[in-house]
Amino acid sequence: MRHSIVKKCIVTAFASIFLVGCSDNILEEKPRAIFTPDYFSTKEGVMGGITSMYGHLRYMYGSGYFLNTGQIATDESTWGQNSDGNVKNLDFSGVGVISAQTSNTGIVWGATFPNINTASGVIENASKIGDISPALIAEARFFRAFDYFLLVQTFGGVPLDLGAGELRFNSSTVRTSVRNTVPEVYSKAIFPDLKKAIEDLPVSGRVTGGLTKTAARFYLAKAYLTFAWWLENPNNIPTYPASDRKDLDGHDAAWYYQQAYDVAVEAINNPGPFGLVSSFYELSVGKNDRNKEMLLYADHTETSSLYNGGDLSYSGGGFSTDYFAGWFGQFNYTGVRSSSSKSSWAAVSSVQREAEQHLGRPWTMLAPPIDVFKKTFADKVNDSRYDGTFTTVYRGNWAKAGITAPVLYNANYLPIANGDAVVTFLNDDTPGIDYSNSVFNSSIGAGVLPGRADFVIEPSVISRICYPGNWKLGPYRTDNGTGLGSPNGSSTRPFPVAKFSELYFVAAEAAVKGASVQGGKTARDLINVIRARAGKWTFDNNGNKVKTQDNSAAMTAATPLVIDIDYILAERSREYFGEGYRWYDLVRTQKWTQYGNSFSIAGATNPNDWKDHSVKVVTRTISPENYLRPIPTSQLDGMQMSAEEKAAYQNPGY
Repeated sequence: MRHSIVKKCIVTAFASIFLVGCSDNILEEKPRAIFTPDYFSTKEGVMGGITSMYGHLRYMYGSGYFLNTGQIATDESTWGQNSDGNVKNLDFSGVGVISAQTSNTGIVWGATFPNINTASGVIENASKIGDISPALIAEARFFRAFDYFLLVQTFGGVPLDLGAGELRFNSSTVRTSVRNTVPEVYSKAIFPDLKKAIEDLPVSGRVTGGLTKTAARFYLAKAYLTFAWWLENPNNIPTYPASDRKDLDGHDAAWYYQQAYDVAVEAINNPGPFGLVSSFYELSVGKNDRNKEMLLYADHTETSSLYNGGDLSYSGGGFSTDYFAGWFGQFNYTGVRSSSSKSSWAAVSSVQREAEQHLGRPWTMLAPPIDVFKKTFADKVNDSRYDGTFTTVYRGNWAKAGITAPVLYNANYLPIANGDAVVTFLNDDTPGIDYSNSVFNSSIGAGVLPGRADFVIEPSVISRICYPGNWKLGPYRTDNGTGLGSPNGSSTRPFPVAKFSELYFVAAEAAVKGASVQGGKTARDLINVIRARAGKWTFDNNGNKVKTQDNSAAMTAATPLVIDIDYILAERSREYFGEGYRWYDLVRTQKWTQYGNSFSIAGATNPNDWKDHSVKVVTRTISPENYLRPIPTSQLDGMQMSAEEKAAYQNPGY
């Protein structure tokens, strides 16, 4: 039974940007503070509303704190040395307490509801204008479903009525609110909007990065999959608002798993302009951004601070549209030192902060636990995804900072030149490493091996202060010249929101859950498409050299004959590590407690000491109620209701 409590409209429809035309088939934008009902009575207004929906992605995707909500407290991430309460409070490891004030999930709530209202404004009014095509209206339907899908995964049931009726455009401030149930959100909003979007969207986007049938099919398949898990509820996780786990149309979980499989396979079989790129490296390298695998992305540019969503030269990393997510997974490599002398240690900063994909601005907010390197990415020889995910070699670039010495001296007083390895994170634990730093002082606690000029760190001593950086999300710019560029500016790369590759995972997961499969598309077949691609090397990222090697046969042969959900989750982590997927994956499959309840990391005695290589097993306390995030305080404070009613509106446990 749904609580009949008062209701707040989240918003009159506002947006920061709108369409003013097209140039080179890319959306052009300029500021606008608010949308009013009369604005949607013109073609310009409708187009402005639609363009704002693409722009609203930047308020979430690329924000480090939004990324954090999808990463922290999982097997992929814990808090790093410089973490503030925004990060620690969500780790469930005893260093903070999650609450409606501290969860940062207000980013999701605050960005989605204004966009939902804008979408409803477009849907209601666009058909009244003679030259607005159904395909354009379908873009609004897609984004309304997209936002509701993100909301229902994060919070459970959420309001469909923002003050003017369910899924209606609201133009006045309303300070009452009623939460719909999870089945209502899916059956009334998400599924119908996505089905209509598939029907009306084009095969190829109207602009670069524009929506397509394939993108809509992907989200419909994933929504079916997620709702199937919700109906099945294998681990008895509570839902809110309280409701029976029944579909409004009377279908069971098995039916939805089958729908997820069928829709995902249809998208694979009819991809339009999309497909898998040739190698994992080519997928993630900055020069290949906006490739054919990107179904949807939050776009940025290095030519305009407005369209970038943040300053091109400096960013404080706030809650705006700045793309600063990559900073969260980068340790402070600028602390490493080499020597100007080959006989006595005279420290020189040999790795400078640079706006380059391997480097970028370090922030040390999210740290990967040791098992990431020893278990998740155990195969670093055949599988290219470890090399294509992390920066494991930090190379000298002191010349770009104006340091004129052609040679510096590093571990063992051996000479290094610009471009040579200064610090290397080893693939495996290696005996004989001297971590004393008594003679050759790396300044970051790295060790020395006989005969090697680079300092080394093995997987078993990965800590909250020193770890391989997230290369995939590192910066890429073409305007650095011969210098260091602007490493403190927000990233100007597009942030990936959805990739074509995930269709294979959705279909495989549905097949594992019992969906009838098509020939050649069993769960193992589908996963092996991804694993085969992972085995194809085109570049040795950390070796900084071309590498043409095909290990796809070894990769596919190593896949178990029968795979299960745990195997799919492991593959998903290897494919999408650090991109903000993990919490949602573990919550969907109800595996969060299993995967997030403990982890190992060095720095057991003092996490701020570079030299502390002692390892600690950390336990987390994750309750079933934590599978939903708290409704943000900003929402509750704006509603006209009693304390008791606000408590009833809030998710249990908060």
